[in-house]
Amino acid sequence: MNKSSCLIKNLFLLSFFTVFSISSYELKSQLPQDLDYWIMEGMMEWKIPGMAVGVVKDNEIIYLNGFGVRKLGEPERVDRNTVFGIASVSKNMTTAALAILVDEGKLHWDDRVIDHIPWFELSDPWVSAQVTVRDLLLHRVGVGRMLGNRLQFMTSSERDEVIYQMRFMPFEAPFRYQAVYSNVMFSTAGQLIEYIEGVSWDEFLMERLFSPLQMNRTSTRITMLEGLDNVAHPHQEIDGEVVPISWRNWDNAGPAGGVNSSVADLSNWLLMQLGDAGKFQDSSLISTARMRDMHRPQQALPPGDPYKAQASFGLGWRVSDYEGYRILSHGGATDGFNTSVYMLPEENLGIIVMSNTFNLFREAVVFTLIDAIIGNEGKDWHEYYRNLYLEGFERVKSLREKINEEREKKTSPSFKLDQYTGIYADEAYGQIEVLLNENKELEIKFWEDENLITILEHWHYDTFRAIWKNPAQREEFCWFTMGKDGKPEFLKFEFALRPMLLQVGAYPSNYTRVVSFKKTSDK
Repeated sequence: MNKSSCLIKNLFLLSFFTVFSISSYELKSQLPQDLDYWIMEGMMEWKIPGMAVGVVKDNEIIYLNGFGVRKLGEPERVDRNTVFGIASVSKNMTTAALAILVDEGKLHWDDRVIDHIPWFELSDPWVSAQVTVRDLLLHRVGVGRMLGNRLQFMTSSERDEVIYQMRFMPFEAPFRYQAVYSNVMFSTAGQLIEYIEGVSWDEFLMERLFSPLQMNRTSTRITMLEGLDNVAHPHQEIDGEVVPISWRNWDNAGPAGGVNSSVADLSNWLLMQLGDAGKFQDSSLISTARMRDMHRPQQALPPGDPYKAQASFGLGWRVSDYEGYRILSHGGATDGFNTSVYMLPEENLGIIVMSNTFNLFREAVVFTLIDAIIGNEGKDWHEYYRNLYLEGFERVKSLREKINEEREKKTSPSFKLDQYTGIYADEAYGQIEVLLNENKELEIKFWEDENLITILEHWHYDTFRAIWKNPAQREEFCWFTMGKDGKPEFLKFEFALRPMLLQVGAYPSNYTRVVSFKKTSDK
């Protein structure tokens, strides 16, 4: 057992006696009796430092438990108020904010985006004029999954600047033909609030949603966490060991994935979504009609899970079914954080699982709880998701070995390394700098961001493996091509959809796009 596994095990044993729960006895009796121990055992196997779990049923919070630690190497434990990054779970909050504007007659789901943001533009002028708010929220614009997601790395850019760059992006599918998941298009939806209300998306959510829902530890920017106590730290498995990793600033994609919250706060969020939906305690936040809009299926998705007969997007939610029950869900994955939120509306049931490292165990927790409450027995969800993960790990491992086998040995670059240096630029991604560092290695600095520096290791010919200084980022490949003068003219960089390792392997990714940066000066 490695160092991190031993530390995690010891802290679990300590923290077991400090977990907490809020419940009525009758409702809580539906939960597995050994739930706490089962979760801790699973966390040890998956090497998860910290986790928080919440269950709401029949308008009550029946279970809130915290397990493990906020950060490996430090004693502070996870509790109901520990703040995690919830990533794409933020999307149903953005949609709820827009629903308030629809209720107030200031917006309609089928309004054209250009009627509120006149400068909004994509690479196809006709599509630019037709895109509606509904299109943005259903991920059916057809652009932004791959290259748009990578724009989020331009952390010095504001939200409007990132949206502006989408006019240079090629479409990945025809308009309204199929779902193409897009964080930048969802960020565009969030920015509508500022253009309609004159206040930022952040301010609107805090005032119109989080405050009345008593979500007092929920925020919309990473910068808001500075000085806040009881915050989980992101972790990632690197070279077989789970370690703390650095935070990444995703504030420019806030409406798509920038919210930070606790399991206690998210329990209030689900209380508003379930039962007399749209209401919390004595306050009505969103009309029943708008809640139905968000919760009903509107964009078909290809089947991807043998246990679900159908899958669709609602507005900010994924709609599917399980054992005859309608399920509304959304996951969130970002650097070192992973969250799952599930609801069975007809059962008035909601489940939240938050963790400070990427894992599939959270899904095992969700479906184990669902089965216990609906009376479905026999499925070992931990075994199912563990095998699914291990199969994926072995598949990636085999593909990586194949890439290594195909490497041409005993080749050299066409030029001396200093001849590759200079400023390179792409219309969408701006300028990057290729330079020789103090160790005489080729190095790329992206967008003048000290956190986005990669060392180029010669692979073969004029191809290099890009090894990021941040070890939590996925290794990628790039290569130089020559111009008619026989000198390096283009740097082609193969961007992966998810630049983070996500505990499956460094490369390859099954979803990549090549960006071509043209040399503009030798510098």
